Amino acid sequence: MTSAWHLLRRVAAVLALGGLLAACASPDWEKPGATRAEVQARLGAPYSATALEGGGERLLYSTLPAGRRVFHMDFDATGRLQRVEQVLTFARFAAVPLNEWTTADVLRTFGPPMLVEQVATFDGDVWTYRFMDGYEPRMAHLHIDRAGTVRKLVFTDDLPRADDRNT
Repeated sequence: MTSAWHLLRRVAAVLALGGLLAACASPDWEKPGATRAEVQARLGAPYSATALEGGGERLLYSTLPAGRRVFHMDFDATGRLQRVEQVLTFARFAAVPLNEWTTADVLRTFGPPMLVEQVATFDGDVWTYRFMDGYEPRMAHLHIDRAGTVRKLVFTDDLPRADDRNT
């Protein structure tokens, strides 16, 4: 019994240490001036990279499907971090121009969705993103038709989870 207890304690300690190390590597902790190489060494490969005007680049890091945050990390032409912005917000979703944006615009802005599904009342896919609206867990459902155009946006409440403060 004693050796099993020691093994359990060691496993718990390793898991806790892993959680702490993972928490240390978070896009929102990156500081302006860091190089692209330094950021990628800490965070790994981004979901996507998009060219910005003036020779800069935007890296997109996502915590989905389990989390509720997506970060834009903008670098200047010299490869230095200029700003970090968490973009899964009510305001960002509400600003999506219906009947204009395509799947490419959605992916470039929000990254991959948590869930893609179909509903009987719409001929296309519904892309679902989890996010926090202040302290309230919410979901944004983007209805994308067969041609790849965003036609509708619906917000719903989501069930809170114990780890919502950190996702």
